[in-house]
Amino acid sequence: MQIKRATLVLSLLAAFGTNAIAQSCPGGASSFHYPLTKKVDQQDNYHGTMVADPYRWLEDANSAETKSWVEEQNKVTQGFLSQIPAREAIKSRLTKLWNFERFSVPYKEGGRYFYSRNDGLQNQSVLYTVKSLGDTPRVLLDPNTLAADGTVALAGLAVSPDGRHLAYSIAASGSDWNEIKVRDIETGNDRTDHIKWVKFSNTAWAHDGSGFYYSRYDEPTEAAKLSGINYFQKVYFHKLGTEQSADVLVYDRPDQKEWGFSANVTDDGRYLVISSSQGTERKRRIFYKDLKAKDAKVAGLLEAFDADYDFIDNDGPVFYFRTDKNAPKSRIVAIDVRKPAIGDWKEVVAEASQTLTNAGIVNRQLVLNYLTDAHSAVKIVDLKGKPVREVSLPGIGSAGGFGGKRGDSETFYSYTSFTTPTTIYRYDMKTGQSTVFRQPKVDFDPAAYETRQEFFTSKDGTRVPMFIVSKKGMKLDGSNPTYLYGYGGFNISLTPAFSVANLAWVEMGGVYVMANLRGGGEYGEAWHKAGTKLQKQNVFDDFIGAAEWLVSHKVTSPSKLSIGGGSNGGLLVGAAMTQRPDLFAAALPAVGVMDMLRFHKFTIGWAWTSDYGSSDNADEFQALVKYSPLHNLKAGGCYPATMVTTADHDDRVVPAHSFKFAAAAQAAQAGASPILIRIETKAGHGAGKPTSKQIEEVADKWGFLYRTLGMDAASTATAAPAAAPAAGSGTAGAQ
Repeated sequence: MQIKRATLVLSLLAAFGTNAIAQSCPGGASSFHYPLTKKVDQQDNYHGTMVADPYRWLEDANSAETKSWVEEQNKVTQGFLSQIPAREAIKSRLTKLWNFERFSVPYKEGGRYFYSRNDGLQNQSVLYTVKSLGDTPRVLLDPNTLAADGTVALAGLAVSPDGRHLAYSIAASGSDWNEIKVRDIETGNDRTDHIKWVKFSNTAWAHDGSGFYYSRYDEPTEAAKLSGINYFQKVYFHKLGTEQSADVLVYDRPDQKEWGFSANVTDDGRYLVISSSQGTERKRRIFYKDLKAKDAKVAGLLEAFDADYDFIDNDGPVFYFRTDKNAPKSRIVAIDVRKPAIGDWKEVVAEASQTLTNAGIVNRQLVLNYLTDAHSAVKIVDLKGKPVREVSLPGIGSAGGFGGKRGDSETFYSYTSFTTPTTIYRYDMKTGQSTVFRQPKVDFDPAAYETRQEFFTSKDGTRVPMFIVSKKGMKLDGSNPTYLYGYGGFNISLTPAFSVANLAWVEMGGVYVMANLRGGGEYGEAWHKAGTKLQKQNVFDDFIGAAEWLVSHKVTSPSKLSIGGGSNGGLLVGAAMTQRPDLFAAALPAVGVMDMLRFHKFTIGWAWTSDYGSSDNADEFQALVKYSPLHNLKAGGCYPATMVTTADHDDRVVPAHSFKFAAAAQAAQAGASPILIRIETKAGHGAGKPTSKQIEEVADKWGFLYRTLGMDAASTATAAPAAAPAAGSGTAGAQ
């Protein structure tokens, strides 16, 4: 292909770190001495446009050169953080706040209850079981015994219908790779069963407890284990007491490398329901197998891949689904597998003005969990859709749980808000009565804080909500250190939740703001689609719009405003700080997707093209290159103080994204603000991170903001009070 000179010149100017801009930065030039990061002559041709990638070598996380670079970068970062006097006080206060008892939502199986508990500072929560809620619970599985440093986490569990066996998944060092083991619930001893190379899978027991279904990938090479592309997931059945090599292949699609599978057995044991996804798009294909019919094959039920179909339960051959088919905010339909044509569907619950996010059947009634302006509302209807009652929640917050079976008369749920630690409730489905099951105390006074929801107008006129959390009596004079958090992607909704980390920030005198951006799921599929692919810029405009509202309403000012987010939220922060560096004083992009031209070439990155598009497509490349954080850094730019965070075992968003972005940002920065990268060892994308590592990371984040936002000495005193405030009633989730 012949490339026009003008195109070549423009593309080279656009190469990150080389697009020079002439300006002087507030505070003068940088005095930081960063480790020398070499550049290589690597250029790629994207549809006639040449794009340089001088830090390509950092994609090899196993090379001695990259490991040395990581070590040197961590030295610089820790050297900066160690000079912040407030950091130890912040860490001390975080440790005290984190030290409270917390629980998961219980569920019942095989005549037993199961739930997890953390006594406060345990690195991993412990799984307990009990036959009656009034009995003394017994430890069933303590992940803290699996690794001295707490880096082996419980990633999933499933109890056999007879209550005899626990299939549990463990993940080491934060990796997405899981191993499944089986424990005898009565004796507490593990069986010999051991399943490997499992990723993005649930575990579903056969009704007779003889074994379970799971999904796995082929075994990778050692070199490709943390970075190789994951294709061709398969569903297997494992019979108890046998080797994995004897597992039976139940379903795969050699013709469809991108299809992923999740298998579930209906409560009556009659059907195996296989949900097939393709990437992260909220669309599914549904297949099923009649487990009672001799020689039955897996059959297609919903194969158009035209909507989301979330299987709820069945009444014989009638399957209940939550779907957004012809209903962007979702509805409930009943489909008879003998007559699956859309004209034969029965609508049980019509689409509402609220977004239906989850549904289950308990006590022969549907429990419907809705979102209203990003907070929960829970309704109960009968199986014909007739209203029974609404669940009375304590306030504007988030409710989850409500699991159980058709014949159960009780269920459990959690409730949390920004100032209410997660409380666990037992709910009587017959009387509608909620009673507290677990409500631990936290070392703070919730009455000292306030939450308000505001709506701002984005660049294109869209009305967008955000929550603002602060101490009561906040002065609107533009002087408040503020942390603006967002995500905006993959149909994921951000809702109010208690966080020890955020509580510590607000105690320090900070303001915490959470924006509900397009790309999320707060207002249904239309809201999600408005922040994807060629419309992804809407997400960044929303985030910038939130920042501008906070400044114009004197909540804060650019010199006091910081931004943060993780994963897709790390991309959000990277895009915002490169598009509007003048608007922010500090940025904390965590495990971010920073190279939008190559993300699909690693592990499960190809699956994100449903939200991002792909540089393999010409029109999508043009959109991606305009906002890709790595490719929009300009040499001589005045960027906010930045601490990039990632981990060496992140096999979801490989650390190369953060490595390359940090190297390019350090080379581009002309201002005095530091550009640092904090690289955690023996950790991954975030799931299962030990409590000790979480406390260390948050102390570093708030310490970094304390220094770079110029927070005064009074904030330090607040961060580590001499006398503890009155203890408030709280609940279970710290983070």
